[in-house]
Amino acid sequence: MLLQLTIRNIAIIREVQLEFGPGLTALTGETGAGKSILIDALGLVLGARASSDLVRSGTPRAWVEAIFDLTGLEQATDLQAMLSAHGIDLEDGQLILSREIQANGRSVARVNGQAIPASVLAVLGARLVDIHGQSDHLSLLRADRQLELLDRFAGVLPLRNELARLVREFRAVRRELEQLRMRTREREHRRDLLRYQVDEIARARLRVGEEEELVAERARLQNAERLASLATEVASSLDGDEFAPLDALRRAVLRLEELGRLDPEQRGLAEQLREALYTVEEVVRTVRTYAESIEADPDRLTVIEERLDLLRRLKRKYGATVEEILAYAEEAQRELAALETGEETIAELERRADELARAVVEHARELSARRRAAARALEQAMSAAMRDLRLGQGAFAVAFEQPDETGNEQERAAVCGETGWDRIEFLIAPNPGQELRPLARVASGGEMARLMLALKSSLSEVDETPTLVFDEVDVGIGSRSAHVVGERLWQLSRAHQVIVISHLPQIAAFADRHYKINKTVVNGQTETAVHHLEGEARLEELAAMLDGIPVTPESLANARAMVERLERRKLQLVGAGTGT
Repeated sequence: MLLQLTIRNIAIIREVQLEFGPGLTALTGETGAGKSILIDALGLVLGARASSDLVRSGTPRAWVEAIFDLTGLEQATDLQAMLSAHGIDLEDGQLILSREIQANGRSVARVNGQAIPASVLAVLGARLVDIHGQSDHLSLLRADRQLELLDRFAGVLPLRNELARLVREFRAVRRELEQLRMRTREREHRRDLLRYQVDEIARARLRVGEEEELVAERARLQNAERLASLATEVASSLDGDEFAPLDALRRAVLRLEELGRLDPEQRGLAEQLREALYTVEEVVRTVRTYAESIEADPDRLTVIEERLDLLRRLKRKYGATVEEILAYAEEAQRELAALETGEETIAELERRADELARAVVEHARELSARRRAAARALEQAMSAAMRDLRLGQGAFAVAFEQPDETGNEQERAAVCGETGWDRIEFLIAPNPGQELRPLARVASGGEMARLMLALKSSLSEVDETPTLVFDEVDVGIGSRSAHVVGERLWQLSRAHQVIVISHLPQIAAFADRHYKINKTVVNGQTETAVHHLEGEARLEELAAMLDGIPVTPESLANARAMVERLERRKLQLVGAGTGT
């Protein structure tokens, strides 16, 4: 459950902090006040894509923190495993997620103070909060989304995941078999080619770094005469006769030694110059030795050129560097080994493919059967929910499409996807006697919002996500339907924490906690302010939502009567066992 949300410097929000509790929380306010920004900020701390555009103008960074109470989720092994995998320890059963977005676009995500990748934060966030915006209502039109909702209702996600694993392994084995089942002539040709390539590279006896050494040695041999001349000239210029710099340095050292004996404070000068003398003498010895070592060797130069030519030819064939050539040889050796043991491997893989095909078919059959059974229950639950949400007295159905069960097990497994054989589509008939049709051809925007709410309420018992957020679920809904939508949200909040952004007082009046969002101007800048409403302040907001501003005694009385009526309705629902 979400306990607290703190937001700093997001869009027009300078700093706000909201406290949440169990049940239904409503966020209301004028359009543009910042209600959806609050949900966007929550999305950020749950791992949504970050953008520097969200950082409040004139500030270096934005920051969001969400505190969750995980009490009651001790048995959620997937969540516990995820936390353990990243070394995250709970603090008094609480999980603190935070996200910082800098003005340059960089972002940092943390869980209980520990930095984690945003991708991990997104997976963790999806387990804690389910946010539904208008785009999510549209996602209900997609067949893959409909199949996922049915599978969640059926409780078959573990079976579906196991089927997906089997299908992936089956396809991998089939691909490997296809590669091994090359025609004999092609396999032999490939084997001969690989043998030649491996032998050619092996005969070259390549060594990493060899080419650079050969290039340097070739440069020395090609310039041997000039190198020797330069070295000799350097040695002669430093120590060629009595007037050379080296003799001058020696004489200067002797004079400074004498100076130091006469003036002890200057003894250090002779030592400094002696170090310089030693350095010059060492340079002279080194260049003389170098000059004597330089010798033109045409035979060696020819050998180097031939070796470099061999390296160039190998690089043209197998890779741009010696490392790439050696890597190619290793890969060729592995492929050669696979070809030479191909017959045994083919037989083994064929046995494995048969086993996997049987497992895929069995799992797909079971998944399909459980889906069809759950579909009948979902149809009944959805039809009832649709009536409650005033979506007409029509019907809801799940249409199935499946390929013919012909062919052997391998052929049937080959046409099975990771989600099974079934292709489904949600159909509705808004009114009795009408033909069932796909949602996209029948449902309006407001109806889509209520259909999503109907699905969430039907799935509430099997949905393990503790917090559900509905961003403007009332879009396209009139005041006549608002009461039943609010009632359904409140019923849903008995099993989940529910947060809803709404413009309709009939929905907000059902809330156990109510926040008003409005804009203010502080020091010439627009800011979002959040107020927790209770008592008369809440009644005034509901009255303003009912009849506009200024609030009149009549609208205030209507708001009070509405709240009292809805409180009685809540008690009736609890007494009937539908609000617990």
